[in-house]
Amino acid sequence: MYAETSRLLLVPLTREVIETRLAHDTFQAAVPTPQGPLTVSYPPAWPGDLLPLFPRRLADFNPEKEAWSATLVERATLTAIGQMGAKGTPDAHGDQEIGYGLNPEVWNQGYATEAVGALVAALLARPDVRRVTAQTAITNPASGRVLEKLGFSRVGTAWDEEDGDLLVWARGTE
Repeated sequence: MYAETSRLLLVPLTREVIETRLAHDTFQAAVPTPQGPLTVSYPPAWPGDLLPLFPRRLADFNPEKEAWSATLVERATLTAIGQMGAKGTPDAHGDQEIGYGLNPEVWNQGYATEAVGALVAALLARPDVRRVTAQTAITNPASGRVLEKLGFSRVGTAWDEEDGDLLVWARGTE
C-alpha cells in the first residue's frame, strides 16, 4: 500500500525491510514509491509488537498478500514511526480486520488517527469490503479513541491470549 497524508507517507512493507530488521535494530532502506525509491530510517522501536511475528511473516511473504500493509513514515524526518495493515482478506460478509501500532515516541500526536483514516478510506472504497473491523486491548484506551474519532463503534468483545480482554470495533455498512 502506498498513500500520503499531510504528515505521513504510507509505504509498502518489503521483504528486504523485514530481512534487514531481523538482522539489525537500526538501519536505512530504500522503499518503493510512485515517485521512485525513498530512503527511510528505521529506529530500534520499529515495528514494536509486530517484531516477534516478522520471522513467520518473512517465511510466508507474498507481495500480493502484503498489498494492504504499510510502514508509517514521518515526512519531516523520513523515519519509520509505525506499521499498519489489513489482516488477511475480507471474510464472506465483506468484513476486513485491520491492525496498527506506532513507536512510543510518537504516541499522542495524531499520527495513528491520520494513518488509520487513510487505510480505512482505501479499504472501504474496495468493492469486496463492506465493513472494517479492529480489536483493541481494554488496557489500551488510546487505540480505542483513535477508532472513535474515525467513526468506529464498539460492536462486541473478544479475548486474546497475549492481550487479554479486547473491544471489537466496526465501521461501514451493516
